Amino acid sequence: MSESPATGAPALFETDRIVARHIVETDVDDLFAVYGDAEAMKWVDDGQPIAWQSCVDWVGVTHRNYAARGYGMTAIVLKETARIVGFCGVVHPGGQIEPELKYAYLREVWGIGLATEVARAMISYAADAFSLRRIIATTDPDNLASHRVLIKAGMSHLETTPNDDGSFTKTFVWESSKS
Repeated sequence: MSESPATGAPALFETDRIVARHIVETDVDDLFAVYGDAEAMKWVDDGQPIAWQSCVDWVGVTHRNYAARGYGMTAIVLKETARIVGFCGVVHPGGQIEPELKYAYLREVWGIGLATEVARAMISYAADAFSLRRIIATTDPDNLASHRVLIKAGMSHLETTPNDDGSFTKTFVWESSKS
C-alpha cells in the first residue's frame, strides 16, 4: 500500500478519489475545519460544533482506539489535492460492543458521492482487515442524505428507537455474507 500524501503515514485503503490513513497529531486543524463547522455538525452527536481543544483530545482518543482494536477514525485525503476533506472510521462510541461506522466531511464535498464511496470502502476494509462481520450506523431520522449514503454503501435499516430526550435514532446495519 502506498503512503498518504503530505504525512508519509501508510495508506490503509484507497478508492479512485481518496486515500484513507490514520489520524496524526498534525491533523488537528483539519479536524476542527470539519467538526467545528456548525452546519456540518447539524446531524452529529448533539448537533453542536466541537471546540479546537476537543479536536486535540480526539487525536489521543483515536490513537488509543488504534492501540486497543487496531482501528478507529481515519483521515480522508483527496488524491487530486492531497487535502483532508473529512474523516471516516469504525468506532465503539461510549464503549458500545457493536462497531459503528461514523463519518463527517467538509461541506464543499457534500453531494458528489464521496461519503458513499468511502463508506463502502471502509466497510470492506474493516471486514477484511479486522474480520468484522456486523457494523452498525446510527442517524437522526430526518438525516435523509446519510440514509441514502448508508443504503448505497450496503447497509439496511434495522430499527428506529426512542431516546431518553424524546428524540429517535435510526439504526442501519451491514452484515457479512461470509460465515
